[in-house]
Amino acid sequence: MTLISLSPFDLTLAAGLVLLLAAVSWRLRLGVQRRILIAAARSCVQLVLLGLVLKVLFETTDPLLIGLLVVIMLSVAGWEVMARQTRRFRGTWGYGIGALSMFLSSFSITVLALTVIIGVKPWYQPQYLIPLLGMLLGNTMSGIAIALDGLTRQASEAQNRIEARLLLGATWSEAIEDIRRDALRSGLIPIVNAMASAGVVSLPGMMTGQILAGSPPMEAAKYQLLIMFLIAAGTGLGSVAAVWIGSKRLFDERQRLRLDRLAAGRQG
Repeated sequence: MTLISLSPFDLTLAAGLVLLLAAVSWRLRLGVQRRILIAAARSCVQLVLLGLVLKVLFETTDPLLIGLLVVIMLSVAGWEVMARQTRRFRGTWGYGIGALSMFLSSFSITVLALTVIIGVKPWYQPQYLIPLLGMLLGNTMSGIAIALDGLTRQASEAQNRIEARLLLGATWSEAIEDIRRDALRSGLIPIVNAMASAGVVSLPGMMTGQILAGSPPMEAAKYQLLIMFLIAAGTGLGSVAAVWIGSKRLFDERQRLRLDRLAAGRQG
């Protein structure tokens, strides 16, 4: 079985459904129609540009170009993590915590998977590295953003409780332990739900794509299991790193709570 090619008209019909959604939002006064249209336009531009870039990379396999694309992907993912938080850290910390956490988790796990599990040689072949890293970044990004948002938001709401614990002799880690645990739990919920429902409620994206491309269903299932396990590990490790660094940043060297290191909460 060969993959059926989509025409511009086919994509136009699918885009019409997004326009219908925006119209429903406008009619019901939900106020998100502009964001829907902007997100759809961004996805069109970004995916077309990515397709052109990957075409060049697949033909050249230049390590410098591949490295540049990886850096761009990590940088944009770090920005998205910061943008999704209600109360973010001020300065470079707001961006750096998410970006560093994803580098330590998603990128490291991707390299491990390519070199040890899949055994790609060289490991930086773009047809393996870029899609795998993109899937891990896209999923771990959400988990890390949720975990960090829960940490900073709950710490702000529980300021009096945290400071009371500090006055009673607790260390900074003990004073924020329950909040840190709740934040980590929140960050892991999406991937836990995704694994629990895979194959029963939903047919995951990678498995669907491979089946549409003509791969045997069992082979597609094995690859999907690999991806989900990698995403779970990346989300967990990335969330742990982000929450630990973030919670440490909320206190100074004298173990005082420093909510002034957080930007003011934003609406919506």
